[in-house]
Amino acid sequence: MACAGGPKVPDWAINEQGAAERATDAYLSGNSRVADAEWRRAREEVRRTARPDLLARLELARCAAQVAALDASPCSGYEAVAQDAAAPEQAYARYLRGAQQPADIALLPKVQQAVAAQQATGAAAALAAMEDPLSRLVAAGALAVRSPLPMAVVQQAVDTASAQGWRRALLAWLINQQRLAQEQGDTALAAQVQRRLDVLQATQK
Repeated sequence: MACAGGPKVPDWAINEQGAAERATDAYLSGNSRVADAEWRRAREEVRRTARPDLLARLELARCAAQVAALDASPCSGYEAVAQDAAAPEQAYARYLRGAQQPADIALLPKVQQAVAAQQATGAAAALAAMEDPLSRLVAAGALAVRSPLPMAVVQQAVDTASAQGWRRALLAWLINQQRLAQEQGDTALAAQVQRRLDVLQATQK
């Protein structure tokens, strides 16, 4: 009997989503080995469809995770299939690398649109309204690619990464916060951030 909730979601889509979520969490937490394995698993599931546009969407999820952790590494996986990406994915790719165009905003994921329409100095409220931690951190990272961030945005990113225990992302954002504090002459905050870095880095030994 057919499910009353609608068509059955294909197994590959369920498997791909689960693997991508595990990969993102592992990457942001600093577990590169698990992250790489889960991204490979997610890609294999998408390849079952023979659709490069869906592969482009998956690769952008990996790019977004890098942006959330202030990782400026090239998104080579996406670039390899970018020519087949749909318009929303192309707009999202430009957003993630700080090259968005005015017409891109309406094509972005709805959760990102409010932040995309803001300058960094006015984005704190839009970030605070985002309930999903990953979306908030991606938005903060995308803002950082576009322009220097105010302390309020950096603090939100630090708090978000800290609450989730995303060690890699937190390390990057704390270093960013400490540098900003030093530039602003806030020695007390810079020292406080250093204490947090000491605690964080002790967990990696």
